[in-house]
Amino acid sequence: MNILLLGSGGRENALSWKLKQSPLCENLYIAPGNAGTSAYGTNVPLSLTDFAGIRRFCLEHHIHILFPGGEDTLVAGIYDFIKNDEATSHIIVCGPSKAGAQLEGSKAFAKEFMMRHHIPTAAYREFGETNFDEGVEYLRGQSLPIVLKADGLAAGKGVVIAQSHEEAIEAFTQMIKEAQFGEAGKKVVVEEFLTGIELSVFALSDGTHYVRLPEAKDYKRIGEGDTGPNTGGMGAISPVPFAGPEFMQKIVSRVIEPTINGLKQENITYQGFIFFGLINVEGEPYVIEYNCRMGDPETEVVMPRLENDLVELIVKMDAGQLNEAAVTHSPRAACTVMLVAGGYPGSYPKGNIMTGLEEAAGSILFHAGTADKDGAVVTNGGRVLAVTSYGTDIKEALATSYRNAEKIQYEGKYYRKDIGYEFQ
Repeated sequence: MNILLLGSGGRENALSWKLKQSPLCENLYIAPGNAGTSAYGTNVPLSLTDFAGIRRFCLEHHIHILFPGGEDTLVAGIYDFIKNDEATSHIIVCGPSKAGAQLEGSKAFAKEFMMRHHIPTAAYREFGETNFDEGVEYLRGQSLPIVLKADGLAAGKGVVIAQSHEEAIEAFTQMIKEAQFGEAGKKVVVEEFLTGIELSVFALSDGTHYVRLPEAKDYKRIGEGDTGPNTGGMGAISPVPFAGPEFMQKIVSRVIEPTINGLKQENITYQGFIFFGLINVEGEPYVIEYNCRMGDPETEVVMPRLENDLVELIVKMDAGQLNEAAVTHSPRAACTVMLVAGGYPGSYPKGNIMTGLEEAAGSILFHAGTADKDGAVVTNGGRVLAVTSYGTDIKEALATSYRNAEKIQYEGKYYRKDIGYEFQ
């Protein structure tokens, strides 16, 4: 089968690594890809917003599976674009319809969906331009801290956890009145703050059935001890020690199954991955957010622990036969440490030459923000490289990742040295 994977991050490098292992995968193309994805397929210079160009490429290269890695393309409706065109309707799209992608594309939609289907989540209200003053008064009466979320996609930057009422009102004003996040912030969801420990759970759904992939926990803050600004993710571990059979069964019965059944009841086409961003509050799971695709950097530990053929699962998904699939999770731990550019998540340089990549023995290197330039690998983003390792436990896997993180060099290199600190 010929596969076109859309994206250029560490997630797409991990997916390309996994897809290429399948005997069903004949030709793999990654658009636009990075310096790491080229080891598993052919990078092609397609824009993720150029649906006509993607369609043309699919036809010219006889693509069987189109796999959008990130949310932007799905929320913009690539599934509907491909499936509603007679020339491309036969192509398997691994991702939901535009309606299904609203689980991630609109925080308000997701919250309303959870309320309709009795899925546990934080109490909330939503506000916009028309009831702005009411929102300000509501914020003044809330207990601290207060969570504010831009309704739409804001590249992971649309969430504010305000420690004071003044900070909450300022953030609320910036989002709605000053269009800090453009259209994404025209509506703001205000949530109660939940205290607990987070984890990420992933399912692949065919619209009726599903399989559950290995769970993971990522680390979003730039600083050690979970301090400083949020990033796209500084590392991840899998499995998650506190997610035992009893807790996972609560997630299945209270979150995963009601979500998939709810989508079906509402006639929302959803064939693809569902990311459940969860928090464990005194042993009870609550949904913080949905994503309509795999997470990053969680994919860099989930795919190594998934022992199944990913292409085979996608084919079964398309056929509505995931009930016939038995998913196997590796008994080994997998942990990833993200190397980032100096200055990230603020402004940072690009084009710094990387060395030592070939010396990293015993780890899988998933490129995120890299590029090939004149035969050298150079930095090309804020999050540069994920160093993923296996181990009999989290401690052993992290030790290997950290040993190899030291060997890789580029100007301004930074990484957190405490990934998985709660479980050491």
